[in-house]
Amino acid sequence: MHHYILQQRDLYGLPRKFNIAFDGGGRISALEDSNDIGFAAIRVEEGHGVPAGVYYRMGLGGITGHHDFTRDTGVLLEPDECVDVAAAVVRVFIEHGCRTDRNKARLKYLLDDWGFEKFMEHVERRLPKTLRRLALAHCSARPAVEKHGHIGIHPQKEQGKSYVGVIAPVGRLTVRQMHGVADISRRFGSGDLRLTVWQNLLIPDIADANLDAVRQRIAELGLSDSASSVRAGLVACTGKAGCKYAAAHTKQHALELADYLEARVSLDSPVNIHLTGCHHSCAQHFIGDIGMIATSVEKGEDLVEGYHIFVGGGYGAKQMIGRKLYGDVPAAELCQKIERMLRGYMAHRRDEKEPFDDFVRRHETAALHSLFEAEKVTL
Repeated sequence: MHHYILQQRDLYGLPRKFNIAFDGGGRISALEDSNDIGFAAIRVEEGHGVPAGVYYRMGLGGITGHHDFTRDTGVLLEPDECVDVAAAVVRVFIEHGCRTDRNKARLKYLLDDWGFEKFMEHVERRLPKTLRRLALAHCSARPAVEKHGHIGIHPQKEQGKSYVGVIAPVGRLTVRQMHGVADISRRFGSGDLRLTVWQNLLIPDIADANLDAVRQRIAELGLSDSASSVRAGLVACTGKAGCKYAAAHTKQHALELADYLEARVSLDSPVNIHLTGCHHSCAQHFIGDIGMIATSVEKGEDLVEGYHIFVGGGYGAKQMIGRKLYGDVPAAELCQKIERMLRGYMAHRRDEKEPFDDFVRRHETAALHSLFEAEKVTL
């Protein structure tokens, strides 16, 4: 798809954001349900009117910054059909989508205006044949996503091989580290590196016999293949350091938050924390367990960097747009606020297995305020 777009001049006029994702149905999600076009690999067994095998289902219109996930089209595609169909979708959007209002220059708004039936009619006119459709109920369920499966050592399907998920602190690596990771992949793997939506990288195809050597090389680079429950799910957009729209230094605040919490809270359950700098929501704050969007906060006669805090977001099988819990929290008070939230969660969850998102979803906002504000912070 990448090379197709590069070679088609009429596709160069896309808006600043138009997202296409392919999810292979593995333990790490590509968050395809938050994209303009999302392809999700599924398996179909015998007896449903199509040959048994692995296909992609196509969803359209995801944009979580505008409170929407992809909606299933019912379309079932063989892998080699996806590029042509995606190109047809893009061309219909270019021809008919809104391009004068930046806030509405996304596929969702054309779908809202037209409806899916009309939109798919226009897509199929650009294709040589009618698209195959199959009810979702006839497709096998997607294997479960491992929330922090992008960190650490995990076995691959190929016997005797594993991939290693390496933490890149809020998505940043030095030149030395990047060269070092590439060298590890060449020496011990297949030469491939893979990036994830969680701002880290994977080194695949490592023989199990070489895992100790790989971990040592990673440590020598000042990196790690393990992380706390806070740092493993920490995502931050570019922020004020590199984006004119951002209202706060999100990467700086994310690292400060991780350092602070790791020294004070022994969190035994995965929690994803997303910090985004503006309403464009590049860090997808609405789908984090805890999501934050930067804002300017009045502090006396001054304006300081701060955040609105959301909770209860999710994706995939736990799809949900987070709800606002706190507004106008100065960045200087953010660490203590999140500490109270995590302490309140651990003190009042049903048991050690209850995830943070389940916990906040079963409490009203006022109840969460009471539980969290009663917690004491460690000074």
